[in-house]
Amino acid sequence: MSNTNIRYTPRDRDWHPEPDFPEYRSTILRSPKQKLVVVPEMMADKTGPAFGQNVLGEFDNDMIVNFAQSGEKAIGEQIIVHGKIVDENGRAVPNTLVEVWQANAGGRYRHKNDNYQAPLDSNFGGCGRCVSDADGNYSFRTIKPGPYPWPNGGNDWRPAHIHFSIFGSGFSQRLISQMYFEGDPHIQICPIVHTIGDPRAVDQLTARLDMSNSKPLDILAYRFDIAIRGTNSTYFENKPEGN
Repeated sequence: MSNTNIRYTPRDRDWHPEPDFPEYRSTILRSPKQKLVVVPEMMADKTGPAFGQNVLGEFDNDMIVNFAQSGEKAIGEQIIVHGKIVDENGRAVPNTLVEVWQANAGGRYRHKNDNYQAPLDSNFGGCGRCVSDADGNYSFRTIKPGPYPWPNGGNDWRPAHIHFSIFGSGFSQRLISQMYFEGDPHIQICPIVHTIGDPRAVDQLTARLDMSNSKPLDILAYRFDIAIRGTNSTYFENKPEGN
C-alpha cells in the first residue's frame, strides 16, 4: 500500500563532482570513459546479507581503547563524535550499522601500504563501529586524526578526516563518505575537497565542535549529522550519481 504522506525528492546531479577532475590526479585513470550502465536492483540486493548489528563487542565504539593493551590508551587528543542519521524527510534511521576508520594522531594509518614517516601508535588500531539507536543517534570515542601528505601534486596534504560507512539492510546498500573538522585550514586547499563544487556539500561534510556534549576537563565532542537520501543528502563517495 502506498503512503501518500511520504515525499521523495529527485536526485540533484549537479550536487556531485565530475568523475574526471585533473587537479585530483588519480581520477584521470580511475574515472569511466564510457556511459554508465544501470543494473536493475534485485530483491537479494535489498534483503541481505547484512553485517554485524548483533555482534558488536564491548569496545567496538571506543577506538581509544579497543586496540590498546590492557590498562593503556591511544595517544592523542581524545574526542567524541556523534550525530543523527536521517532520511530525505528528516525521519530517524534506526538500527543502522556505522563503521569508521582513520589515521592516528600523527596522520598515519595502520596499513602496510602507508609509507608516511609519522610513527605508529601501538595502542591505536584506527577502526571501530556502532549502531544507531531507535532515534537514529550514533556515537563513538576516538583520537582526533592528524593531516598527512599524499603524492598528488608534490605538496598536497589531506585534512584531518574520519571515513564513514553506513549500511542498509543489505551489502549493496552501503554508503561511504568522510568527515572533516570545523576550522581545519587544510579543507580549503585539498584537491579532493575541490572536486565538490557546491560549498554547501562541503559544509555538510564538516563536523562542528559541540561543547554542550563535551565532558568538562576530559573530552571534546564533535557533531556530524548524516542524511542518507534526497536533495540535501550527505555526499557519498561511492554514490556520485546521487542517492
